[in-house]
Amino acid sequence: MTRDPQTQQSAYLLEVSGVRKAFGPVVALKNAEFSLRRGSIHALCGGNGAGKSTFLSILMGFIQPDGGDIFINGERCEFHHPKDALRAGVAIVQQELSAIPDLTVAENIWLGREPQRFGFVDFATLNRRTTALLAELDFHISATEKMRNLSVAEQQLVEIAKALSHANADIIIMDEPTSAIGEEDAQKIFQTLRRLAAKGKGIIYVSHRLSEIFQIADSYTIFRDGAWVHEGFIADITREQLIEHIIGGEYDSEFAKFNRPGSEVMMEVNNLRWRHRIKDISLQLRRGEILGIYGLVGSGRSEFLDLIFGIEHADSGTIRLGEKTLARHSPKQSIASGIAYVTEDRKESGLVLCRSVSENINIASLSAVSRAGFIDHKQEQARTADMIQRFNVKTHDGEQPVGNLSGGNQQKVVLGRWALLDPEVLLLDEPTRGIDVGAKKEIYRFMSDFALKNKGIIMVSSELAEIIGMSDRILVFRDGELAGELSAAEATQTELMKLAV
Repeated sequence: MTRDPQTQQSAYLLEVSGVRKAFGPVVALKNAEFSLRRGSIHALCGGNGAGKSTFLSILMGFIQPDGGDIFINGERCEFHHPKDALRAGVAIVQQELSAIPDLTVAENIWLGREPQRFGFVDFATLNRRTTALLAELDFHISATEKMRNLSVAEQQLVEIAKALSHANADIIIMDEPTSAIGEEDAQKIFQTLRRLAAKGKGIIYVSHRLSEIFQIADSYTIFRDGAWVHEGFIADITREQLIEHIIGGEYDSEFAKFNRPGSEVMMEVNNLRWRHRIKDISLQLRRGEILGIYGLVGSGRSEFLDLIFGIEHADSGTIRLGEKTLARHSPKQSIASGIAYVTEDRKESGLVLCRSVSENINIASLSAVSRAGFIDHKQEQARTADMIQRFNVKTHDGEQPVGNLSGGNQQKVVLGRWALLDPEVLLLDEPTRGIDVGAKKEIYRFMSDFALKNKGIIMVSSELAEIIGMSDRILVFRDGELAGELSAAEATQTELMKLAV
């Protein structure tokens, strides 16, 4: 991307040069270069471990760089605390939600900045201000609703509103803002971003959904292995070229699908109902099949998987796995029956972040490495090494805390845990959420290999390309009901959206 030095100060909101950061022997950023124009939606691209998160953490003052320069509106800045970044006009919507569950939407958005009256929080003004902000953004969420009662998608929208509530925010970082939401809500966010860009604000947009980048961004910068590798305008690059820059190699195919569905029904669900949110759902899963479930937020997709796994209990209906009927079963009983579940939010319900890779991989099958109440650590380490190799987990060793891994490697740890149990049915809820294109393909390869072994997968995904590219059949949920079924040959993005809305 060419730059004109004479217009540099007026054109660029943000310029970063030579930023470096190491954590002990691990170099996270070698030479970060980045420029953001006024009125631009600029995509920051790169695989997991490329240095994007470290770069954004430095921009927000969460961590301090070892060297380099940051200029905002031509003035050099140093951020020693997030408040410094906010005062300079930098706000962020983070990928991982940071809500306080027992506070309301309004209290979360204005936490620490509440309007006061006679030394107390002025709740009337607080709620009125929040309602106006949500209405401006076209987010249909109540200001007085507690955060714990919201879906993951709704919580993500609140995080966006919180970032935009800072009136002086000229630089807005969007870190995977649509990873937990469907197409309809994503379009609302895109409209909001376009309005903000039209007002002269600069948007740094991070997403592993490449289709979004080509839809919303006008320019891009690519990091790989902690360093700048390429930048330019979106209009000047193809999807294939972008992927090649990200992975540092030749692009062949985004999906790795080679399973062969059979005709034998291995799981059957009949007339499942639950709390007016699941309404008479029936389906069959065949051996060797990857069965996709698509639907908008609130359609009942995740709740349906929760019922199958026994996290919730259906009000009526039956679930049969082979010859066995599962009735008011627990997750433990589901695991014993051969069902494994990769949940939507790996950090909240899939991993123990403070524990090691090894502990997270073996936690569901400790009985296999225990004798008389004692863990056979040699066997545990061997199983861990096997899963690290099988899923190509990038980690120093099995003792590294799983919270220190990138999102893609964390997801591989979750898959490794269930692979050790060798289940018959694998439930996947947003299996590649927040994961780069390289790690996605490894997960797709695992899915095809799993189904090829005469097993079955039920996959929920909000990504239209993924649900079409990896499913043998697709069921569309709408308002807790089954709205339709499409074969892989019939499925198009248009047809899926028609059924979903």
